[in-house]
Amino acid sequence: MTYGVGDASFQAAGGEAGLRKLVDLFYDLMDSREVARVIRAMHPADLSTSRDKLATFLCGWLGGPRLYQAKYGGISIPGVHAHLAVDAAARDAWLAIMAEAVAAQDWDEAFKIYLMRQLAVPAERVRVVCEQLQTESKP
Repeated sequence: MTYGVGDASFQAAGGEAGLRKLVDLFYDLMDSREVARVIRAMHPADLSTSRDKLATFLCGWLGGPRLYQAKYGGISIPGVHAHLAVDAAARDAWLAIMAEAVAAQDWDEAFKIYLMRQLAVPAERVRVVCEQLQTESKP
């Protein structure tokens, strides 16, 4: 299977149900891991909308139906996070929690590696944009 082509990645993740399972575990881990304390504080107390947004975004991002766009409109990942203080530590914490959630899925190991490599790209872009904006806003 060639991930990143058509809906191969979406299918490898188990479709929408598989992605919702991943996202639920991700946010459950975020609530329980000390490393995630800072990134958890960037989210609202009620994570139901955050869970839905991440799951629906991942559906389209992995080649499945564009559920996020249909429900919430267009999105720029760095733009949506630009108001946050995402630095290297926050990026790494997000990726660590996601890696733990991905590792727990009943997916092919090659897909797990592929997915984490792909997720590192927007995570780094968010860090760059947030740090640039923080630097520009300082007198």
